[in-house]
Amino acid sequence: MAYLITALILLPLVGALVVSSSRPGAARGVALGFNLLTAALVFVLWRNFDSANGSLQFVERHAWIPSIGAEYLVGIDGLSLLLVILASLVFPFALLAHRLSRGACALLLVMQAALYGNFTAHNFLLWFLFYEMSLVPGFLLIKIWGGPNRDGAATKFFLYTFLGSVAMLLAFLGIYFARGTFDFARLTELARTAPLLTGKLGWLAFFGIFLGLAVKVPLFPFHTWLPDAYEAAPTGVSMVLTGILSKMGVYGFIRLLLPLFPREIQALGPWLLGLAVCSIVFASLAAWAQSDLKRMVAYLSINHLGYCLLALFAVSAATARPAVEIQAALSGVFLQIFNHGITAAALFYFVGLLEERRGARGIHDFGGLMQRTPLLCGWMSVAMFSSLGLPGLNGFIGEFLIFKGAFSLAMIPTAVAVLGLLFTAVTFLRAIQLLFSGPLAESCGGFSDLLRREKFVIVPMTLLMFGAGIAPQFLFNIFNGAVVQMTRLFS
Repeated sequence: MAYLITALILLPLVGALVVSSSRPGAARGVALGFNLLTAALVFVLWRNFDSANGSLQFVERHAWIPSIGAEYLVGIDGLSLLLVILASLVFPFALLAHRLSRGACALLLVMQAALYGNFTAHNFLLWFLFYEMSLVPGFLLIKIWGGPNRDGAATKFFLYTFLGSVAMLLAFLGIYFARGTFDFARLTELARTAPLLTGKLGWLAFFGIFLGLAVKVPLFPFHTWLPDAYEAAPTGVSMVLTGILSKMGVYGFIRLLLPLFPREIQALGPWLLGLAVCSIVFASLAAWAQSDLKRMVAYLSINHLGYCLLALFAVSAATARPAVEIQAALSGVFLQIFNHGITAAALFYFVGLLEERRGARGIHDFGGLMQRTPLLCGWMSVAMFSSLGLPGLNGFIGEFLIFKGAFSLAMIPTAVAVLGLLFTAVTFLRAIQLLFSGPLAESCGGFSDLLRREKFVIVPMTLLMFGAGIAPQFLFNIFNGAVVQMTRLFS
């Protein structure tokens, strides 16, 4: 199994080169072929992964630039494997969402390689390289192939993410000069016994890394780039941005901020919990107020990732930490990461189908669709109920565990955050009423129901929603070891 992770990272890059030199009409097929090859490698990783072992597996360590502490250090634990599996699922769905040009397919493959690298790297300079590598394809995909407001949206996306990245890089340089290593595991061990940096330098490093990650999730009030970017991006790109790219921020909180700055997070616990609650409640209210369906789903994406940060801040900021509640909260976060990736991507795909048929995506541009497109309405309703957290679908178990764990650790913020569920329900019920019910809108009279190629995306995604909701144990088996390991860190 040597070099399996390296092969996983390099294969999409090779695919991008092949796609760039292929015939324009064959680009998507070639890109899907390379996605199948990477999926096979991910399956081999999964089959040979020891879920009972919470430490890194398939580790590859090579000297890179020893003079500055840079190593090629990659490996996977349960969280990394979960995210790698999620990426291997969402990218093929995004490629199938609609016909993309040769350049767009190549850029998506480059982004896929960057994400694989980011989720498996364990030296900061290597991790940061992949982190920045994902920014350029995202910017170009929005800037070149986006909608009417693509210029402003792409610029805002780039500036927010780039400035956050600069702050994070400066913070880690300060840590390196003080501690002499970029190794995540080594820094975590050092942080358990004493602060990595003391005094004002420690707080500056904390805020630098916090800013870089908060922009990526995004966390209120650093979220304003996201609705514009998701609205302007093509459907397949929006699926990747919400399904995978946003998880880099949550992953960074788990991998970097929480283990390296436990004292700072505990000191700022109430404020951080307040920001998470604002992300949940304000984003759900903003979604309720939207008339553009794509912006509505974008704000709901902020809302759902806010639940992850609520649980993480509750775990790290609490003074009394029962192990059972920590495990529940962390398990809920890991499930929410995976489930949100599938469900949010599906919702953006459905919005794309409506826009493709109507030429518009305003919530008032439709009406009575159930009469004309019952299959589309039925499957889209499943995705909405999954996002809402209906029992039996994948959204329920993750949110339940988050609230179960967070409530005993941070009762008042968690109780306020429940309002987000109420506002999300109102948002979806309003959308269902305006889109599907009532008399058929005259402009929707010529709509076709789901086509065969569209079912190739919708059916697998919906089966995943039901599978993870009814029998989530196959996901628990992936990350249980990592949860136990993290619980020891926080207990």
